[in-house]
Amino acid sequence: MSKILVTGGTGYIGSHTVVELQNAGYTPIVIDNLVNSNVGVLDQVEKITGVRPAFHQFDLCDEEKVHQFVADHPDVRGIIHFAAYKAVGESVQQPLKYYHNNFFSLVNLLNAYAGKPVNFVFSSSCTVYGQPDELPVTEAAPVKKAESPYGNTKQVSEEILSETAAAFSNYNIISLRYFNPVGAHESALIGELPLGVPQNLVPFITQSAVGKRGPITVFGNNYNTPDGSAIRDYIHVVDLAKAHVAAIRLLEKGNPNGNYDVFNVGTGQGNSVLEVINAFEDSTGVKLNYQIGPRRAGDVEQVWGDVSKSTNELGWKAELDISEMMRSAWKWEQYLKEHPLR
Repeated sequence: MSKILVTGGTGYIGSHTVVELQNAGYTPIVIDNLVNSNVGVLDQVEKITGVRPAFHQFDLCDEEKVHQFVADHPDVRGIIHFAAYKAVGESVQQPLKYYHNNFFSLVNLLNAYAGKPVNFVFSSSCTVYGQPDELPVTEAAPVKKAESPYGNTKQVSEEILSETAAAFSNYNIISLRYFNPVGAHESALIGELPLGVPQNLVPFITQSAVGKRGPITVFGNNYNTPDGSAIRDYIHVVDLAKAHVAAIRLLEKGNPNGNYDVFNVGTGQGNSVLEVINAFEDSTGVKLNYQIGPRRAGDVEQVWGDVSKSTNELGWKAELDISEMMRSAWKWEQYLKEHPLR
């Protein structure tokens, strides 16, 4: 089957998507600058699938290297673009870092493939909705002012892609607006591997439980939610990876909605931070030490998605529940304790 370029393919979601692409018969090619990932992930992917994906290490903000890659690989027929900075809190503190990386990497890719037929799947986010007026949020909901520079990069990137698709018929593009990916591969050979202190809830939970971190901080307990903590739609990373494969397949067949489309990718239900903590304790038998802290800048109170469009048109549906998300994340953390990636 066709070759698919996976940018950020040694990262958390990227590596799981590489596995699912190989399982589906595709040939993934990975580009990553390893700023927020580990090259040892390629060894882990090979252990799972028996095939080591081709790998190129460079920064997509380097326009010359991007054009050289495209010239050297004329048979690439699809792109799944993950490579971006993604920490909400950090983006508030360092907005220019996010605007430079997330925009230049995308524009360089689009320029390099101008005039070539290509199927393009963009890693977007539910942050484009801001704090929605109604829940669950549908793809038709208005895109509101972003709560963070990170969220703004996703909004503007979607605008760039929509306008590019309108101007160039050779591009067939899907933006996947997904929610909070958690969990790990069932083999426990790949999972979330944050460098430094985790910015996301679940890896901080597992690192706290294994003794790498101190108490967990719940950022705010006075939101307008049943238990006062923020609510998100958590999705198992393997389900999310399979959604990217489904998007490539839809683009290959020809999306009847035209050459630009968006899909929500989640479970369709929300869990609060405290519910996630309870789910971890219930599914693993491990008690957590947590404390309540102030709200965090850039955080949305609650958001979860209507995923009926993904079910009906993308042909995809999440299958793994919050308990499996927590079990697999904990299994991965225990694996790392015995087999640290280098």
